[in-house]
Amino acid sequence: MLKNLGNKKEVVAADAEEKEMSFLEHLEELRWHIFRSVLAILVISIVIFLFKDLVVSIMFAPRYNDFVTHKFLCDNLGVHCDVNQFKMLTSAVGEEFITHLTTTLWLGLMFSIPYIFWEIWRFIKPGLYDAERKAARGMVAVCSLLFFLGIFFGYFIIAPFAFNFLAGYTFGETNESTVMLGSYIGYLVMLTIPVGVIFELPVMCYVLGKIGVLTSSFMKNYRRHAIVIIFIIGAVISPPDLPSQLLIAIPLLLLYELSISIVKRIEKKSAKKLAEG
Repeated sequence: MLKNLGNKKEVVAADAEEKEMSFLEHLEELRWHIFRSVLAILVISIVIFLFKDLVVSIMFAPRYNDFVTHKFLCDNLGVHCDVNQFKMLTSAVGEEFITHLTTTLWLGLMFSIPYIFWEIWRFIKPGLYDAERKAARGMVAVCSLLFFLGIFFGYFIIAPFAFNFLAGYTFGETNESTVMLGSYIGYLVMLTIPVGVIFELPVMCYVLGKIGVLTSSFMKNYRRHAIVIIFIIGAVISPPDLPSQLLIAIPLLLLYELSISIVKRIEKKSAKKLAEG
C-alpha cells in the first residue's frame, strides 16, 4: 500500500515537473528533438548513398516498359504498352554526383518520416491529458502509413503517366525528347513526397475535429471551395498536364470525403458522451 502511494507521488511529482518547464527549457527540448530528427535523416541518407545502383534502378524504373504499372496495364487492359522513351542528359561537370547526393537526401528524408513523427509525438505528448493521449494512440503509425501510401501512389500511378505523357508530347518539328537529369529527379520528387504529405489530410481533420475547430457541417458547406482548392493543389505539385492533375485531385477528393466521415464520427461520440454525462 505504502509502495503504491510512493509510486503515485513520484508520478504526480514528475507531472508537476513537466508542467513547470520554462519556455527556454521547452525550446531546449525542441532543439534536441530537431537534432535527433536531422541526425536520423543524415544517417539514413549515408546508408542509401552507398547503394547507388539500387537507387538508380528505383528512381528510373517508371520510364521503362517493364515497370510494374506499365506491365499491369498492358497485360490486363491492353493499353499503355508503348512507353515513350527519352534520353537523359547532364549540363554541367559533377551534375551526376550532385544529383546522386540530393536524391539520397530526399530519400533519407522520406524514410526518416516515421522517426520524425515519433519525435514530434514525444515532444507534444507531455502536454496532453490522459484522454487525449489515449485518443492519439497509434497516431504515429497511422501518419506513417498514410504518408507512404501517398508516396506509393505518386510513384506507381502518377509518375509513370506523367513521364509518358510529357515525354511523348511534341511541339513543332521535335521528334524525340531529351530530359536533363536534375529535371527528371526533381519531377519525381515533386510527384511523390508532396503527395505523401497531402495524404495526411484525414489525420489533420481528425485533430482539428477533436479539438472542435473543424466540423462536418463546415466541410460539407464548403465542399465546392475545397474541390477548387484541391484542383489548384493538383496543378501546383503536378506537371502541367491534365491527366497528372486528375490523378492527384481524384484521391484528394476521396480523402476529403473520408475526412468528413471521420469528423462526423467524432461529433457523434462527443454528443453521446454529453448525453451520458
